[in-house]
Amino acid sequence: MNDSRIVSSEELFSELRYGRPVLLQIDNSAGSAKGLVVAAAELCTPEHITFMARKARGLVCLGLTAARCQQLSLPLMVEGDEEAQPFTLSIEASTGIDTGISAVDRARTVRVAVAQDATPSDLVQPGHIFPIAAVEGGVLNRVDSAEATTDLAACAGLMPAAVFAEVLDPRGEVAEGNTLLDFASEHGLKVGRVSDLVHFRLANECTVERIREGSIDTAHGAMQLTVYREHTQGRVHLALSRGEIREQDPTVVRVHVTSTLRDLVGTTLSDRASWRFDDSLQKLAGAERAVLVLISRPETPDELLAGVDRLLGNGGGDQLQSADGYASVGLGAQILRDLGVGQIQLLSAPVKYNALSGFGLEVVDFVNPGMDH
Repeated sequence: MNDSRIVSSEELFSELRYGRPVLLQIDNSAGSAKGLVVAAAELCTPEHITFMARKARGLVCLGLTAARCQQLSLPLMVEGDEEAQPFTLSIEASTGIDTGISAVDRARTVRVAVAQDATPSDLVQPGHIFPIAAVEGGVLNRVDSAEATTDLAACAGLMPAAVFAEVLDPRGEVAEGNTLLDFASEHGLKVGRVSDLVHFRLANECTVERIREGSIDTAHGAMQLTVYREHTQGRVHLALSRGEIREQDPTVVRVHVTSTLRDLVGTTLSDRASWRFDDSLQKLAGAERAVLVLISRPETPDELLAGVDRLLGNGGGDQLQSADGYASVGLGAQILRDLGVGQIQLLSAPVKYNALSGFGLEVVDFVNPGMDH
């Protein structure tokens, strides 16, 4: 959305440094966006909490780095689901508060949690502040609320921690579009986009590097292999490509996260179309320009058993896809940009990818299994 009311990321940084809240739009490839009221955690005041609770009306959360969560011994509520919002146990300051629900009490809890010398004994659980752990690498690896808000604070030169709440409309639903901009105008908030924050970070750093490349023979013909190492976790990821990749011309793309059952056994869920690895490779072989990014994702025993349970009808959802689309877009997007991709014909069911434009990418078409393009 192009609007004169959208300001640069640098202007948002300045607002946070002065202790003023801002509105950050988490924009996606479908052209919609949700909005977060954000304030720097180290400068959090009762007035910030009151505004978020009464005006924004979403759940008041605290974005923290994984290192800070570890420092405070805050375990995740749900382990092993990389696409679920990584909430930790809720918290309360262990001293200096009354019931914990007041704005004064919640602001104190936030400040206690982000104090430089904070220890687990400074907090108790459960409480009235809801921390969310950001992945290492921030929006360059995953584009969601915790990563966006902690990156925003860090880029402002502040502690990488932020208190935030989602903006709801008068009906209590997630506010979008002009409703968000009108909300910001009414309350004097400067508005920025997470895609611009991604672009700002990409101009200064990236979290993957190219370490190997060359031509190889596959079951579906010769392809170019490019190997990348991820700085944050040290994992190695692969990209297979063919043809002359040009930014202005659509490229057939598959970003494929490894799965033991789907890729080695060849299973799929009966109610959901899915691209197997070999099918994806065959599709690439017939395209003029194509890239397959293979994201290495080690599976824990619990994750493998959860996949088995889904196949056997024992419950569980698709761990690799959240209800509102993929948030973990950054890693694959960085690789695609390094290879020169701009416009994408994506081998996937239609989903919304957060901040994709910040990486200079645009999805022009989705291709489901069995479709001829």
